[in-house]
Amino acid sequence: MSTTSTTVQETRQVLAKAEQPEESALEVVDLIERIHVIPTFTDKYLERKWAKEQMAGAFRVLAKLGHNDGAGGHISLRDPVRPDCFWINPYAVHFGMITVGDLILVNEAGKPLIPTKGHKINKAGFMIHSVLHRSRPDVNAAVHTHSRYGRAWSVFGRPIEMLNQDCCYFYNDLSVYEGFGGVVQGQDEGENIARALGPLKKNVILQNHGILSCGGTVGEAMGYFLALEQACEAQLLAEAAAANGIPKKLVGDKEARFTKESVGNPAVMYMQFKPEYEMILKESRGDFLE
Repeated sequence: MSTTSTTVQETRQVLAKAEQPEESALEVVDLIERIHVIPTFTDKYLERKWAKEQMAGAFRVLAKLGHNDGAGGHISLRDPVRPDCFWINPYAVHFGMITVGDLILVNEAGKPLIPTKGHKINKAGFMIHSVLHRSRPDVNAAVHTHSRYGRAWSVFGRPIEMLNQDCCYFYNDLSVYEGFGGVVQGQDEGENIARALGPLKKNVILQNHGILSCGGTVGEAMGYFLALEQACEAQLLAEAAAANGIPKKLVGDKEARFTKESVGNPAVMYMQFKPEYEMILKESRGDFLE
């Protein structure tokens, strides 16, 4: 075949592709605009399986990042099959050892509905999470641990400031519970925390205690929790610098609101957790799925 005919053929191929702009445009939109997708299910049992795997993986991520704290800390997950019940981690099992098979399904009275392998559940965890799930139908998952920077910043009883882009995830989406009542042993303290969180917000700083984040999925709750822990670290560093005379320049109200609406929503927060989950899945070779 001559060079001329080859060139003509290539030109025709280029023109043919150019005559299909709508398909190409749709592909571009899909690659750029439709990047934040939360899996959905029609089969509630498949949804339960997926959600429990996300939950067990979340514990491994927390352990990897140093957020395990002895026997303290918990994640809860509303059961997709039985929405009036929820899954919670066994008491005094290291986050880095938890598997899907260790998770315990309990009802609103705290009664286990499956064999527990001899494990018990954290009373404080149950008191907090049972009230949250009961009072907030939109909350399917909640994460609380005694993380280093969240616990340190909590002593001030103040929200975080809009220091940077990531802090804007919490614009009008962060409460402070100022009435620390000691270790949570009664339902009233759980109700106080839920009341401080309010009907819409998904994050709360528990004064002298730590931080708690919620979401429609484990991924969303974890995305918020990890971001809030980092925001508390940034706040502590900024306060230290400001104490030495360096003024802070905060994100403006308009810009913070725009950023929250753009990247502080459920789908984006779920996607923030997705890489962490996939990395721990690879590193652990999926042993937490057992």
